Amino acid sequence: MQRNLAQSLEDLAQSVNLSLNAVWWRLKRLQDSRILKVRVALVDAQKVGLKLTVFIFISVRTHSKNWADQFSKVIDSIPKIQLAYQTSGNQDYFIKARVLDVQAYDNLYQRLISRIELADVSASFVVEELKDTTELPLPLPLSTR
Repeated sequence: MQRNLAQSLEDLAQSVNLSLNAVWWRLKRLQDSRILKVRVALVDAQKVGLKLTVFIFISVRTHSKNWADQFSKVIDSIPKIQLAYQTSGNQDYFIKARVLDVQAYDNLYQRLISRIELADVSASFVVEELKDTTELPLPLPLSTR
């Protein structure tokens, strides 16, 4: 399912050697338990013009709850930011963004620094994408309890 959610329930049942009814109930349990968070379509960023992937590394001076709450609001308000993590090590935060080009990254950067105080921001631009997957390496059997 992580590779192809578009397959029919019949095909899925056949591929895991279960009845259609058993697969339907398992899917329902996975959804009810929120293991399956959401069903989405993955859009090809290149084909919609978002040709540059940027990894942004942020260091901060302040580690207060108020600052962290404001930072979360700021990054949530910028659609080009795809993911953001608080990290250990030299940088405090790691962000992945998809943008049109370097100028669009600079616009994102200017928007970010105008809305919240940051100690240091550095970025790396992806030259070649070697692997990009949303598929998780799941342990089997997967429990919904």
